Amino acid sequence: MPSKKLKVSLRKSIIGLSPKQEATVKALGLRRMHQTVTHEDTPQVRAMIAKVPHMLEVSHEA
Repeated sequence: MPSKKLKVSLRKSIIGLSPKQEATVKALGLRRMHQTVTHEDTPQVRAMIAKVPHMLEVSHEA
């Protein structure tokens, strides 16, 4: 069975975020607004997304 993937997009600017939140967004591989990256659906990635849910748009990849 193939592993599940998550598509994560940065929907707001990181300007004004706390340094920890900014580091979390960058660790997800997001640098620019409206940039989208794909990650494995793991507990570690889910926790990172949970730290900045107001900045991200997350969807499941088929």
